[in-house]
Amino acid sequence: MPTHTEIPPFTAAWEQWHAAHERQRAHPHGFLAVTHLHWLGNTSVRLDGAPGAWSVEDDAVRILLEPGESLQRDGQELNTEVGTTITIGPIEERGGIDLVAGESVIEVAKRGGKYVVRPRSPNAALLRDYRGTPAYAPNPEFSVAGTFVPFPVPRPTTVGAAVEGIQHVYEAPGEIRFELAGQELTLTAFNGFTPGSLLVLFTDRTSGRTTYAANRSLSVVPAADGSVQLDFNRAVNLPCAYTDLATCPLPPAENRLPVAVEAGEKIPYERQDQQ
Repeated sequence: MPTHTEIPPFTAAWEQWHAAHERQRAHPHGFLAVTHLHWLGNTSVRLDGAPGAWSVEDDAVRILLEPGESLQRDGQELNTEVGTTITIGPIEERGGIDLVAGESVIEVAKRGGKYVVRPRSPNAALLRDYRGTPAYAPNPEFSVAGTFVPFPVPRPTTVGAAVEGIQHVYEAPGEIRFELAGQELTLTAFNGFTPGSLLVLFTDRTSGRTTYAANRSLSVVPAADGSVQLDFNRAVNLPCAYTDLATCPLPPAENRLPVAVEAGEKIPYERQDQQ
């Protein structure tokens, strides 16, 4: 008779986490649903995937809507009279808002000091054909203890982007020191998406071979004493690993690890013929 093999707790926890991450990634209006990337300028132009004519004036986005065109914000219709012109902004760097046009969400954001518009459709081919992301089998050896060491003063850190012509400036509050593969290593950390968390962007010896060449990211939460757990099994791809319509940041130069981190997400199926 076949024997039942119990899944180790470490593996079970990783599988539950990764399944939740995949569900979030495949959201009907997530980054896999982006259909276009439009950079706005002073000239009013109509955009594929979005109603209205768009331009930038005085650090704000102007949208001229024709009769019959619908654009909503927070459930409220914005096209309320003939020749309606909507003003959005100013928007802070790396900030954004979502508008709704039918089944699509229209993201309006600022990246590298410039305004971008990214329509997101639940019918996008990339989202429709998505079949998950390959990953290394979870390995406890790549979950290591470290220490977060704050800088005396947070350091503004300029990094490149997945698209040419723009740069991102992040505030780095400190660095994480740890040991992996017998080497003492450090990673510059940026402020994370939730209070108290840190975001690490990195590459390693697997980058461009089994993992995406440009970057991977890892979220960590330091304890009050500065101790952190770097679980590289939870290293994930950024949107640029899947689509050219992303403006993802690149890791700072010091975050190019001289070891092979054979853990976490691998090159997406969508990019495997491009590596």
